[in-house]
Amino acid sequence: MTTDALIRLENVTKAYPGQEEAAVRNLSLEVHRGEVLVLVGPSGCGKSTTLRLINRLIEPTSGRLYLDGEDVTSMNPSLLRRKIGYVIQQVGLFPHRTIAENIATVPQLLGWDKKRISERIDELLELVSMDPATYRDRYPKELSGGQAQRVGVARALAADPDVLLMDEPFGAIDPITRDRLQNEFLRLQQDLKKTIVFVTHDIDEAIKMGNRIAILREGSEIAQIDTPENILQDPADEFVENFLGAGAILKSLTLMRIADTELTQIPTLKLPVMRDKALTELQESDAQVAILLDADDKPLRFIDEAALNRTSQPIEKSGRKISVDLQPEDTLQDALSVMLQSSAGLAVVTDRKGKYLGCCTIESLAQLVIGQNGHGTS
Repeated sequence: MTTDALIRLENVTKAYPGQEEAAVRNLSLEVHRGEVLVLVGPSGCGKSTTLRLINRLIEPTSGRLYLDGEDVTSMNPSLLRRKIGYVIQQVGLFPHRTIAENIATVPQLLGWDKKRISERIDELLELVSMDPATYRDRYPKELSGGQAQRVGVARALAADPDVLLMDEPFGAIDPITRDRLQNEFLRLQQDLKKTIVFVTHDIDEAIKMGNRIAILREGSEIAQIDTPENILQDPADEFVENFLGAGAILKSLTLMRIADTELTQIPTLKLPVMRDKALTELQESDAQVAILLDADDKPLRFIDEAALNRTSQPIEKSGRKISVDLQPEDTLQDALSVMLQSSAGLAVVTDRKGKYLGCCTIESLAQLVIGQNGHGTS
């Protein structure tokens, strides 16, 4: 990430007739090329209004906005918007168009040929982990909320814009799907390196998603703008402290990935396995539980001695099913959540093909957090 500003706002104000207070008041802000800048703050602080000002869905009352050095008020609004991807909470897919047709919207407006558009549709669906053969010809009503949001991201990326504006993009999705979409988007951003302005009301999401965070008061006054680490360690004032809320150490788990910690290796049993051999291996280890793997090294179940001693059930149906596994790019907050819900108190980690890598434990997580907070070594 470079530090030159791709987007710059200078004393921007947006006032609506008949309203005593401006929605945005004298906002000056720079968004660095290749960064994710998160705007976060209480309802009514001007976050979404700022996004709409950047791509001229609404016009500023006063002030200047620049995109790559060019004053956007001198540009054709329609041409400007084709240079900027826009993702909203409600997704906004056209219900009468197929997924492929939705993604093709901006490339068609730009006059791309059919072959190039078709290739781009397939490329983007694969990028957001949706099989083109399965999803190209479906309609939005045939998608889950998470799938629809992925298509919304794909559509925003269709013309390969330098800038993405994201307004509460994961806000209306269930927590598990939301975590996965956040993690997947962060993985994509490592490759795409887009310049992103991301709006949320959720400070935990802001900490997770942002390279920098701008915490706004009412009227879009910036209370503090800095990296998540610096804001957590040194909040600027009481307003920021209150907005962060309690539990800064727990919030810091969002900044760390499973890849940052050393995985714990517990005994594994690979199918097909004899019951006596499995029991011996578990008794000879210090662990209370083993992980049963299938023939492709994918985790299936937690197995303990009691389960192995129940001879009425085959081994592949013994113990407790592993219903959630994590990947190295998931956060330690994700890992803690899984551990607290796991019957074994473990978070199982796999690679992207689902093959077992190891486990996260409360002990390993605690050691890393203590080290990060300066009370020990990591």
